[in-house]
Amino acid sequence: MPNIMVFDLFSVIERACANSNQNVRAVVSFMNDTRVFIHGLESSSRGTKGVFFRERYPDMVIQDFHGTLGERMDKLNSLLSEKTSLIMVGSSYGGLMAATFAFNNKERVKKLILLAPALVFREFEPYLGKSTDTPVIIYHGKNDDVVPLTPVHEIACKVFKNLTFNMVDDDHILSKTFKSIDWDNLLETGNQGNSYTIKL
Repeated sequence: MPNIMVFDLFSVIERACANSNQNVRAVVSFMNDTRVFIHGLESSSRGTKGVFFRERYPDMVIQDFHGTLGERMDKLNSLLSEKTSLIMVGSSYGGLMAATFAFNNKERVKKLILLAPALVFREFEPYLGKSTDTPVIIYHGKNDDVVPLTPVHEIACKVFKNLTFNMVDDDHILSKTFKSIDWDNLLETGNQGNSYTIKL
């Protein structure tokens, strides 16, 4: 019966090189969450939030979306077709998209983080009579003059059963709040990592 030892990636490489004359077999187990950012209606992946996330979390899925909600959702579904354990960040219309995706893929979405989500738009009406237990964290500015806070709060409390709603003294784009959010914690970057098993 072979000994089984578990190392991080660098330990695996070092151990394999040191024992190059032995029969070494590495078994890789991918346990990473998939992190996704979805921009707003008139923004893009090159907006302030997209640039922030791309620089800080290079493995994050960040793409451009155009057209109707249906066209945008078609692209999103295609991008995430083989992804699970999704942590999705959606800004404004992107928040509506993330919520829509979560309602249709409950078993694949681990968490939603919605920034001033446009849940008051008519495109979200089909989901107003539904609910989900997916953990949802919302940040919404009290001074938002694009997507009103009060009706979003009312909708969110009805459809999201596991909700943390943060009302902040800010505007629609969360210009004062966005970069001060503890993104490492929300995106669970400290809990992830590939595990490698090497049999000697």
